[in-house]
Amino acid sequence: MLKPLYRTFIELTNGRYTSEILRRFSQSTYSKKFISSYSKLYKINQDEMVGKLCDYQTLHELFTRRLKEGIRQVDENEYSVVSPVDAVLDDFGDIRLDHTFHVKGKEYSILDMLGNEETIKKYLGGHYAVLYLSPSHYHRIHSPVNGKVLKRWTLGRKSFPVNKLGMKYGKEPLSKNYRVISEIRHKSGHLALVKVGAMFVNSIEITNPSSDIKKGEEIAYFSFGSTVVLLFEKDTFTFKENLHVPQEILMGQVLGYLSNK
Repeated sequence: MLKPLYRTFIELTNGRYTSEILRRFSQSTYSKKFISSYSKLYKINQDEMVGKLCDYQTLHELFTRRLKEGIRQVDENEYSVVSPVDAVLDDFGDIRLDHTFHVKGKEYSILDMLGNEETIKKYLGGHYAVLYLSPSHYHRIHSPVNGKVLKRWTLGRKSFPVNKLGMKYGKEPLSKNYRVISEIRHKSGHLALVKVGAMFVNSIEITNPSSDIKKGEEIAYFSFGSTVVLLFEKDTFTFKENLHVPQEILMGQVLGYLSNK
């Protein structure tokens, strides 16, 4: 009973016009009066961000804030894959040969997620990692590796929430939500970086359109809390030891290592 009620509520409130109203409000100066309470509610770390809280004129500016230079250290090992975001590592594991993986009681299809049958073939038998950004997290997205962006594409229209309720009752939000996908070729093969939109606010902005990217370099940002899914080609990547879920992880910290074959 709860699942259909939840989905109906989201469908009714997550339309084109409600999303536009929320987007406009978050980017308007009227939203400034909510910045202080938002910061307290979500325990924003003001010591890390550029400028003072009073310098931010809209909620959107706070959502997309930058961090002080050098506040995040990016692992320099040439074979390391780092987290592209500040997030909670929500799940990780193997992509089965039937092109599915299991997250929070749901089966996800990478065919649905990537939308291209040819693209998914290289990822069968590979690995996945799910990184959840709460509203309190830094929302800018960085490259997890040195490499070359082969292509970028967008799928989906609406977005269910990607928090605990959304993952439990939403309609496969990781593979159905609005999402922007980048496929990156690195020294050992390929990975797909899937940027998943959050409820109401589908804005995922590309800030670096270059095809050549460096590990730790900013490439995009979310306008609200959301999720990044990483898909690794078979036989190209191994997770580091002692990873567990849920686990807080910062941008630049090691998730695992590329094959050096």
